[in-house]
This record gives sequence, structure tokens and C-alpha cells, in this order.
Amino acid sequence: MSYPRLFPVFGRVLLPLLSACLLVPVSNLQCQEPSPPPAQQAAPPAQPDANAKPAQAPPPSEVQEVATHDNPATFKVRVNVVLVRVVVRDAQGKVVPNLKKEDFQLFDSKKPQNISSFAVETPQSHTLTLANSGETADSSTADPLAAKAAALPQRFVNMVFDDIHLSMQDAAFARTSATRFFSALAPSDRVAINTTSGQLTQEFTSDQQLLRKALLQILPRPLSYHSSSDCPVMSYYEGDLIVNKTDPQALAVATQDTLLCAFNGDSTQRAAAQVVAQNAAQMAVDQGDNETEYTYRHLEEAIRRLSSLPGQRVLVLVSPGFILTTIEANNSDLMERAVRSNIVINTIDARGLYTPDMGDIADPPSTADPMTAGPRQLYATMAQSAQEDILAQLADATGGRFYHNRNDIDEAMREAGAAPAVSYLLGFSPQNLKIDGRYHTLKVSLTNKQKYSVQARHGYYAPRAIADPAQAAKQEIEEALFSQEEIHDLPVDFQTQFFKKEQAEARLAVLTHLDVKSIRFRKDAGRNNDQLTIVTGIFDENGKYVTGGEKTIEMKLKDTTYDRLSHSGLTVKSSFDIKPGTYLVRLVVRDSEGAQMAARNGAVVIPF
Repeated sequence: MSYPRLFPVFGRVLLPLLSACLLVPVSNLQCQEPSPPPAQQAAPPAQPDANAKPAQAPPPSEVQEVATHDNPATFKVRVNVVLVRVVVRDAQGKVVPNLKKEDFQLFDSKKPQNISSFAVETPQSHTLTLANSGETADSSTADPLAAKAAALPQRFVNMVFDDIHLSMQDAAFARTSATRFFSALAPSDRVAINTTSGQLTQEFTSDQQLLRKALLQILPRPLSYHSSSDCPVMSYYEGDLIVNKTDPQALAVATQDTLLCAFNGDSTQRAAAQVVAQNAAQMAVDQGDNETEYTYRHLEEAIRRLSSLPGQRVLVLVSPGFILTTIEANNSDLMERAVRSNIVINTIDARGLYTPDMGDIADPPSTADPMTAGPRQLYATMAQSAQEDILAQLADATGGRFYHNRNDIDEAMREAGAAPAVSYLLGFSPQNLKIDGRYHTLKVSLTNKQKYSVQARHGYYAPRAIADPAQAAKQEIEEALFSQEEIHDLPVDFQTQFFKKEQAEARLAVLTHLDVKSIRFRKDAGRNNDQLTIVTGIFDENGKYVTGGEKTIEMKLKDTTYDRLSHSGLTVKSSFDIKPGTYLVRLVVRDSEGAQMAARNGAVVIPF
């Protein structure tokens, strides 16, 4: 890529401009602060003269036309564009290809919306161009470098195994099934493995050997233990019925069992048995709530980690499910965070295809009362069904899928974690969107009457009102930086150059070139005024943020300068010290007057 040569130096008027960041050869671009004039030596104070005329004020100094400032890289969906990723499947569950923009209808809070952007995506459609220039590899190694750059991360899958609630049988089943998913990974996919107990963390990688090794560490790690010798036997579900729902039948069943196991069936001790049963129920609820809180805490951490990655984000939760009692607010918070970060949660019932729990024949309860056998069996069946609710809710709220009642868990994991063969990215700009942070429901349907299933997010949150416009702009830039969606409000190109300072150290320069004609300036005091913010993020092969920077370009251009830059464009250089390797470069540009943005992706390979 070559840029037009910038205008030559015309006298002292343009020296402040050129000293800021504009020089003729692109390869030698520098972006420096203008040096202040040397301080003059102070003269001795003069004696006052009554006849002297008042001193004349010095003429105002020439206003600098372009100034650049390096800002600390402190980064946090574009508020006026909502993107909705859609997967369409037929009755057999196969992905439907070859659909067009006119095949879709999109509703925001039941109001039809104009689909302003439409893209068809496949696992192969996201490729990054090699942005190297300057010191590069020779032609004999160009193709391998380009292939390696094309495999930079673009899709992140965090597999979370709920080892707090998994049984040993479920854990073994999940370990075996997950291996098939790894074989379906694309070169640009990155996978992490975590557990809800927090005792296993495998960071994002494409190394299948590391992933398989991590799988071997998935074991049940409950926070509390229960035995058939407990008196009375009390499940979390039954405890919730007694403590939170004050169910008299559940309390009567637990009291009768306690009467047998603790008081040898002495009916005169029923009041004491009821107290014991209530205490057991409270303990079961406390332990269950603790396990649920622990699970949520690590799910939130997994979502937080995903939200900082630059690309598509998927969380796959493998769990037998768990009961929600009085802490349902945590569930709403969790789903809100995922929706705000545009994270899809696919859930898999680790129990596979199961039948109602009839109890363990080899380990029956120490005391079994025929009078309570029927109700207890009913509670066990209802508990198994209730455990699914949380898995269904998480998937539904985030546009994911819930895989349950099936024995092919390996196929479910492949579908849940691998990118679909074809997906459709719909974009629209909400009309009269209020900045109030409220949730908006979304619905995507097909214009034809074919019975296809449509998988898409069910809503989004409007941005919250921010009193400081600068803070709002900063958040918008940060959200764009930690994405891979390209934005083209402003015509922007960039190129990279590097040189090796030593074997293990390199200096990377990112050259940003903007078309000035497309920028909206504000006319004031005969100058063309605007402020550009240029943010660069460097991510490694596994999507980890390595370094970045922010530059602010203050422009107060005379008309003559504006005319020249309209033909040549504006080029700005940002430099970073990094180690040799393969990197994703994410560039975001925003202007303050028009609030227009540009976002671009590129790849750079610095050989060792």
C-alpha cells in the first residue's frame, strides 16, 4: 500500500504543522510535540519612569494548526448501530445457506426496523490482511507468514464445566464428548476451559494437546456432601419448598421421615421431629445457595474475560443444571452482562438423555417410610425438571441454544462451540433511541412461510445516559476496539512497519492515513476545527491485549492548509515496543465534530 506524498514545506508558517506529525516520506513519518521556544534570560528589573508610556502587549502568537498528544491507553456496541447475528436451521437442524437481506424481518420492541447492513459469514469469511511493510520477510517465506496471520483469533469459545454440580458419571461423559469438539475447530478459533469451582483455568489457546490435558482435570468438586444416612435426607429442592415456599406437604413428609430416623417412629415426638426437619431444610437451602452463588461468581468471571476479547464470543456451559431459590436476581444480572457484551451462551445438559430419578437401588435411604415414598419420588422428578430452567433461560436470553435430552453430547458440544457453516449479520439503527439503559426486545423472522428455526439474540440494552460527552465517546471507542467489526464512517487505511532492535525486541510503527475531505470541520475564527482520536490495540495470537495507545490530534486548519490536506490526506504514526511474533492490529478513529468512526483490522508478523 502506498500513500500520496504530503505537501512540501512552504516557509515558516507551516513549521508548527510539520513538526507535529506530517513529513513528506511515509516511511519516515514522525509525530512529535512542537518544541517550545528557548527561555530568554531574565533582564534586571527597570526603574519606574513616571513619563514612560504604557508597555505595548506583544502580538499574539500564531495558533498551531495541528497538534498531537499521546494519551494513556486506558480503554473501556456502537450506540447507534445494533448488530444481530442470525443462524437459520431447517427441520433437521441443518444450517440454511443462500438467504438474502429481503428474506429477513427485524423488530425492535415490536416495531419493524430497516435492515441497514447485511452480511453472510462463514468460518472462512473472516481473514486478516497482512499489513507489514518496511522490514519484512523475503518472498520465500511470504506465504507461510500470510497463512499464519490469517489464523489470528477471530472467535473465542469459553467452555465452562459446572464441576460443583456434576456427578462423577456426568463428568466422565463430558470429558469424553468434548474431544470431538476440538477436532472441529477452525484455525482462527481459540478455546478456554474453566470450571465453576475455580480450580481449573486453561487460558485461550488453539493447542489441542493443552486442551485435552485440561479436560482430564474435570472432576466433581461439590462444596457440600450429602449421604443416604443423613437424617432426614433433604435435597435443595425440598429445602426450598419448606423454607422459601412454606409448603406444608413438604414439611410433613420431612417430619415423618425424621420421626422414623431420629425418634424410632414415636409419634409423641412429632413436634421435635418437625424442628429437626426445619433445621435440615434451612441447612440444605444455605448450602445450595452457597453453591449457586459460587457458580454465578465464576460464570461472571468467564463473561468478563470474554468481553475483553476482540471478536465473536461464545460461552458453552456444560452442567446438569441447578435450582434457583431466592437469588434469581443473580441470574438476571448474569444475562444482562452477557447481552451487553454481545456474548452468546450455549448450554448443554450434562445428564444427556435421562429418565426420572428412581433413587440408588444399591444405596437406599437408611429409613424408608412407604407413606413418604410417593411424595419424595415426585420431588425428585420435579427437581430434575427444575434444574433445566436456568440452562434454558441463559441460552434463550443471549440468542444461544439449549441442548438437552440427548445422548449425543459430543455432537451437541461440536454444534455449541464450533462456528456455524453460515450465519447472517443484520445491522440496524434504532429510531429515536432513548439513552436510558432500558432493555429492548428483538425479534427476527423470515418473510417466507417455511418452517425454519431462527436463532438470534432476543434483545439489547440501550446505552445509559452519561453526563460527560467525553466519557461517552471514550466508551464508544473502547467497545469498538474490543471487537472485530469494521466501521467505515471515515475513509481510513493503515500500514505497519517494524525494525528489530535486537533478537528479542522490535519496534512496531502503525501508520494511519485519513482522507481529510470526509471529516466534518467546524468553522471558527477563520479556521477549520476538529479533534481526532486515534486508538491502536495490539493483540497476540490468543487474543490477549498486549499493548496499545491513544493519540489526540487537534486541528485548527487555515483554508489553504485544509485545501492541501484535502489532496494529500493526513498520516499519523504510532509506535510500540513488542517482541517478535504474530499480532492482530485493531485501529479505531473517531472525530469529535461529526462523531464519525472508523475501525479496521490488520495482521502483522515480526519474524524471530
